[in-house]
Amino acid sequence: MVVVSSAVAAQSVEHSALLAAGAPLVRAAGGVVWRVGARGVVEVLVVHRPKYRDWTFPKGKVDPGEADHEAALREVEEETGLRCWLGPELASTAYVDRKERPKIVRYWVMAVADGTFRPCAEVDRALWLPPPDARRVLSYDRDRSVLTSFELDGRRDRLTPAAAPATRGHEPRPVMSGRD
Repeated sequence: MVVVSSAVAAQSVEHSALLAAGAPLVRAAGGVVWRVGARGVVEVLVVHRPKYRDWTFPKGKVDPGEADHEAALREVEEETGLRCWLGPELASTAYVDRKERPKIVRYWVMAVADGTFRPCAEVDRALWLPPPDARRVLSYDRDRSVLTSFELDGRRDRLTPAAAPATRGHEPRPVMSGRD
């Protein structure tokens, strides 16, 4: 847990430095969607974005007036076709985007409530991978930091239909096995 606290403190300093730059802040949110795979091993979802030719976690910009956690659920569903349960918040990332704007992305643990992967213009492929394999596939170190936060956060085991909030019309229903 000390590592997580240190990481959060370091993020706070990095976030402050980005905000001090004076450019308008871009807020985004996403999820580390996980399941127990066919072999009984935890797997996380990584997505491929053809526009950027990268592998990352599903995420996107927060709409005006939208709460960050609501944006995270919406973006994961838009990019993957998966409706998810919202779990604990993970580490966030801060960086300068391709348009030279400071960007902060907040992430949450998520588990699939229903749906199957559906390619779209932004995301053409998705892989369910054990964390060590996901670490090798992810294109950015900042995403690897989020994955480390997920691996260190034992609270994901509390993400069950009974404990999940009914957010944005995500009424409680059984979580799919994810063995597709």
